Amino acid sequence: MDVHRADERYPGGDPAAGITSRHAFSFGPHYDPDNLRFGALLACNEERLAPGAGFDEHPHSHTEIVTWVVEGELTHRDSTGHETVVRAGDVQRLSAAGGVRHVERNDAAVPLAFVQMWLAPLDPGGDPAYEIVRGIADSTPYAVPEAGAMLHVRRLTTGERTAVPDGAYVYVHVVRGEVDLDGERLGPGDAARVTDAEALDAVAVTRAEVLVWEMAGR
Repeated sequence: MDVHRADERYPGGDPAAGITSRHAFSFGPHYDPDNLRFGALLACNEERLAPGAGFDEHPHSHTEIVTWVVEGELTHRDSTGHETVVRAGDVQRLSAAGGVRHVERNDAAVPLAFVQMWLAPLDPGGDPAYEIVRGIADSTPYAVPEAGAMLHVRRLTTGERTAVPDGAYVYVHVVRGEVDLDGERLGPGDAARVTDAEALDAVAVTRAEVLVWEMAGR
């Protein structure tokens, strides 16, 4: 198990424009050849947008983009004609495939915080696709078969214990609160990368929200 702390994330975004980003993996000008990916996961970005701020239209390709809103509302528009507002508890996925363009904005009057995760597809190319699941339940894993991955959402009360799925690659990201994972205390923005995970439990030290990626070997 390899633990990466919130304060080790690479800073990014454009604070003057109301955009603050924190990157868990090599990203943009922060090139790190030893931190390019973990399993299928290419990026885990914590994003904060002030009211009225956002990312203008930009392209993606050959990437599965999964977004989890922490607070506020994210307005999404893409070149395939989708326009949606993503709220806390929703899972949004944009399959960039052979190429797609999108806009992400905070059109609300309150700050927006979200986590965006990029995964490498098993087979590049194809047609873009979009999906949103409203109010996903903890007991309903979200499958991204194109990347050989499964997202598990865990919302825990203080003292609650939850099993971490076994897998060749397991990525545990703490959204809020604190959890104990195999003796390691993880707080907001902290993450653990576990290879060949087996029989691990996470215990909530406080009320907590955790995202867990279960990924096949490749």
